[in-house]
Amino acid sequence: MTERQTRETRPQRRAWWLPDIPPVRHSEKLVSAAAAVLAILSLAAFTMHFFGGHSLPFLVASMGASAVLLFAAPHSPLAHPWSFAGGHLLSALAGVTAAQLIPDITLASAVAVGGAVLLMLAARCLHPPGGATALFAVLGGEAVTQAGYGILLVPVGVNVLILLVLALVINNLTPGRYYPPGLRRVTEPLTENWPFGQFRLARGDLEAALQGMDSYIDVSETDLAQIFSLAMQHAHARRLGEIRCGDVMNREVPALEYGDTLERAWGIMREGRYKGLPVIDRSRRVIGIVTIIDFLKRVDVQTTQPVFQRLAGLIRRTLDDHSDKPEAVGQIMTSPAATVEENAHLATLIPLFAANDIHHIPVVDAERRLVGMVTQSHLVGALYSWRARVS
Repeated sequence: MTERQTRETRPQRRAWWLPDIPPVRHSEKLVSAAAAVLAILSLAAFTMHFFGGHSLPFLVASMGASAVLLFAAPHSPLAHPWSFAGGHLLSALAGVTAAQLIPDITLASAVAVGGAVLLMLAARCLHPPGGATALFAVLGGEAVTQAGYGILLVPVGVNVLILLVLALVINNLTPGRYYPPGLRRVTEPLTENWPFGQFRLARGDLEAALQGMDSYIDVSETDLAQIFSLAMQHAHARRLGEIRCGDVMNREVPALEYGDTLERAWGIMREGRYKGLPVIDRSRRVIGIVTIIDFLKRVDVQTTQPVFQRLAGLIRRTLDDHSDKPEAVGQIMTSPAATVEENAHLATLIPLFAANDIHHIPVVDAERRLVGMVTQSHLVGALYSWRARVS
C-alpha cells in the first residue's frame, strides 16, 4: 500500500470510534470553558441564595449538560433558546406525568425519556439534556415526587430562565459569537444566492438537502450556507494563489467625515470620478460609505423638475438656519459599511460584493482604520490578470 493510500484509509479506520469533528482554535476552547464556568457559578450562586433553604434541589444537574451546548456550541440549533427552554420544560412535564402514572420506577424512567424525546421532536425543541431533566422528575427523590408539576416552575423553570439570560449576555458580549443561532452580524456576507461556479445555489436548495437526509442534522440552513460560502472562498483562494486585497486596492482614495457638506462630497466625487467614498471618524475608522445611489435616493420626487435640477437642489448648501433636506454626509451615508481587511484574500470580495449589492468596499488595517478602497473593477482586473497567467 502506498503512503497516499495509507493516509486516505487511516481516517476511515478510526471513523467508527473517533468522530470527525471540525478543528476548533485553542482560544475558542478556553473561551467556551471560561463561559461555562462563569455561567454555572452565577446560576449556582443565585439559586442557592434564593432557593437553597427549600427541600427541592436548587440546581438541576442537566443544566451542566445544557451549558456545554450553550457555551461550547452556541450556534447549534440544539442550543436555540426555544430548544433549550422548551426542551427542559416539556421533558420535565413528561417526567412528572410518567412518575405519577407508572408505579414501577424502571418503566417510569424509560417512558419519561421516550416521552421527552417525542414531545421535543413534535414541538421542534430538541435539546439532549432534556432527557436528563425527564429522569430528574422520576429519580429526583421524595421532595421532587411530592412537588409534582410544581417542579416545572421551581427548580426547572428558574434554572432555565437564569441560564438563558446568562447565555444571551455572555455569548453576545464575546467577540465572534452571536446568540441565539440565526442572529447574524451585519458585516457577515450573507445572501439568498451564492454565485460561485456555473450555477447559483439558493437557500431553498440547502433546506431541501437537509430534509432529504431524513434524520436530525445538527446544522441550520444558515450555517450550511455559511459553510458552503467559506468552502468556495477557500477553493477560489487556492486557485488564485496569494493575492491580497491590499495588492489591488486604490490607496489614494479620499475620505469624508460625518459633518462634511453634500456639496463638498459631490465635488470630490465629480472631480476624481469616484462613484463612492468612505466616511471616517477622527481616528480614521470607517463609519459608513456615500455613493451616487445615496444621493439619488434623497432627490425630491414630488416635483416635475428634471432630475439633474432636483439633484442640484439637494447638493446645494442651504444658507438658512433651518433646512428640510439633508445637509451633511452623515445624513445620507450607508452605515454600517461593509469593509475588508487589507490582508484578506481577494476571494473574500466575491460574497461581499454579491451579498451587499455594492461596487465599492473600504479596505481597513488590523485596527480597522481606512487604508484604501477596492472596487469590482479591481477584482475583475485581478481575475483577468490571473487568467492570462494560467492560460
